[in-house]
Amino acid sequence: MQKLQLYIGTQRVDLFKDETVSFTQTIQNVKDISKIFTEFSKTFSLPASKVNNKIFQHYYNFDIQGGFDARNKVAGYIELNTLPFKEGYIKLEGVDLKKNIPHTYRITFFGNTINLKDVLGDDQLGALPSLSTYNQEYTKTNIKSKMTANLTSATNICTPLITHTQRLFYNSDSATHNYDGNLFYHNTSGTNGVEWNQLKFAIRLQAIIDAIELQYPSINFSDDFFNNSTNTRFHNLWMWLHRKKGSVEPTQQLDLNFVQLQELYKYSGNTGYTASIFGILEIIAPISPTQIVQTDLTVTPSNSQTVYNIQILKNGSIYDQRTNVQGSQTFFSTSGLLLGAGQYTIQVATLDSNGITFNANNIVWTISVANPGQGGGGGTDIWKNATTFQSSTITPFNIPEQIPEMTIISFLTSLFKMFNLTAYIDNSGTIVVKTLDSYYASGSATPIVIDEYLDVTKSSTDVALPFKEIEFKYKGLGTFLAKQYNQLNNIGWGTLKYTLNNATFDAPNNVYKVEIPFEHLLYERLINVNTAVSAPANETTIQYGYFVDDNQESYYGLPLVFYAIEVSNGTEIALQTGTGTEDIDDYIIPSNSLEVGTTNQTNINFTAAINEYDGSEYLGTLFNSNYSTYIDNVFDIGRRLMKVNAILPQKIFHNLQLNDLIQIRQQNYQINSITTNLTNGKSQLELLNVGTPYYRSLENITYQGTGGGTLYYNYSIGEATSISIGNTMYNNATLTSTASSGTYTQSGSSTNDTYCENGCFMIMVLNSSGIITSLTCGCP
Repeated sequence: MQKLQLYIGTQRVDLFKDETVSFTQTIQNVKDISKIFTEFSKTFSLPASKVNNKIFQHYYNFDIQGGFDARNKVAGYIELNTLPFKEGYIKLEGVDLKKNIPHTYRITFFGNTINLKDVLGDDQLGALPSLSTYNQEYTKTNIKSKMTANLTSATNICTPLITHTQRLFYNSDSATHNYDGNLFYHNTSGTNGVEWNQLKFAIRLQAIIDAIELQYPSINFSDDFFNNSTNTRFHNLWMWLHRKKGSVEPTQQLDLNFVQLQELYKYSGNTGYTASIFGILEIIAPISPTQIVQTDLTVTPSNSQTVYNIQILKNGSIYDQRTNVQGSQTFFSTSGLLLGAGQYTIQVATLDSNGITFNANNIVWTISVANPGQGGGGGTDIWKNATTFQSSTITPFNIPEQIPEMTIISFLTSLFKMFNLTAYIDNSGTIVVKTLDSYYASGSATPIVIDEYLDVTKSSTDVALPFKEIEFKYKGLGTFLAKQYNQLNNIGWGTLKYTLNNATFDAPNNVYKVEIPFEHLLYERLINVNTAVSAPANETTIQYGYFVDDNQESYYGLPLVFYAIEVSNGTEIALQTGTGTEDIDDYIIPSNSLEVGTTNQTNINFTAAINEYDGSEYLGTLFNSNYSTYIDNVFDIGRRLMKVNAILPQKIFHNLQLNDLIQIRQQNYQINSITTNLTNGKSQLELLNVGTPYYRSLENITYQGTGGGTLYYNYSIGEATSISIGNTMYNNATLTSTASSGTYTQSGSSTNDTYCENGCFMIMVLNSSGIITSLTCGCP
């Protein structure tokens, strides 16, 4: 028997002597390949002892005021034989009574990764206040500036060549020079070209990750996948800032430009329940019994005769507003209108040609808290505007208001599904995010032999194949060219329907869908349609996105994610300013591929589609790069799902990682899941036999100056430090496509998937057969 100890906070709870506590661990379950953050335990029972009644504050007695709050999980941890085993969160599910006497508390212990959903809740991307640092004025000058910007790894805002309504083409025939949408530049007085207000800004996805980490201090991602500028397959992805279909500008009937307050300072107080960032007031939920008792907001314009509109946004959505008002206005001053926890933004607009101005300290927000009926525990925070705040005739482009409507957890989950990522929390509290392939490849080099610990009286071997077919697709396929592609090819753009070697299998389920809630655009590379210009001279460097529906009308759609590619000294295009045209030969084209016209075929299609820019088949798909190894093995005829029972000794169980290899009778297995009875130490292991050859990987490889790649090699070589001249490197985890000849580099680290140590960098040269001919470490 093992000694199980459960703690809530720092308080040890009493357990039933005969209580069975089972704990399931899994990173990627073959039965549900898209499941994310899956570590959890089953509900178990605690006696209603004096100790537990005190911890849960007699939860069964609902007459107790300010008692235990079962609506939220609380921190806890488990010890086995006095050694730390798991940290996580505990949720009180309820209390069972017998003869009206409390008998049992029902609780559930959750592993750390599950907490991510609890922290983020249903918060929207638009509720990330630090995104306001990227706010722009929506002008021709700014659109052009961000369209011709040099895309360094630190650039976070750009203007891609994506139109919300206008169809573009290129024709150098003089008879068509002034046709609407013709990008051919002929002179400054032309009426053709792309209209500047057809374009919108885009934000780098990494900037959104940064904003998430800033807003939620408990969320800190590792630099294995996120937070890594050398991982260009993610770092070079952008999101188009498209909140509403059609134009950014307000309709002519309203012509109101709402301007957001950008700063607040704390005039007085220190309750600990308010904060401000970039003019957004955050109210933090008080800890019971403290309550919010006052939330007055008073705004006083300098001219009491000016008619203006004012909006108060909560978490990015309109919470309260007043239209066509004058003079001082007070909000949330009565008990029935008190504000709750959230992030609040002030924005104003007016039709008056002189604008509306609020002098410093004329916007006052008063937040008071108290412990009603108990005395003490109160306090007041007063926030004011430190500088003059005024409206503008220029349309503001406020990023939180323009970013597509999407919850943060949905955004992260979509990225995890795209790249087949997995996450766990290390001992420092960092959320380690890796691709599944790299996670398994970084496991123990030496299999853990468990033959002597097996219960040989019972085991089973099942078919690992859970589905007849797996379909990988984007949910957003409603734009004009994507619809057209579907009609012509009878399959969605970028969609993959997968079975091994296109075979048909009998499986317990039919089709399993991995669907990403992003829009997936089919882009168009323009050619010069002037019949006097023949190929290849008619090819341009212009590729653009046409974000309209199948009726070629403006379209809302889902959030659009794409790669931004900088074109320098390309085909000259005309930018229509409204008073003429300007010529541009440096611009940013959108793409589904990380690069075009190079050997790098990384792209965000699931299937190997023909690249829109150069007409070649790009094989570096999301499936081939992130799913093929795992899924190919699942569908393989030799793949089995083996279930065994074992009593693992503490030295193995305590240190076992889910990416370790298990060896039984000289056969290696990957761990699919482990369910352990924590009281008696018995474990049921679901294991997937490992085929040969097995692989390891080198992550974040730079090839000929292009970063973010992965090299694979035979598992039998060992950890990355064991690689030597004469070994063969591959492009895929199935070890069937040898890497191209040339020079590869990699920054060193302390992990076992880099050749060099931390502070050094690897220089590897391959020949045309993918064989290493030179291998060195450069150290400062």
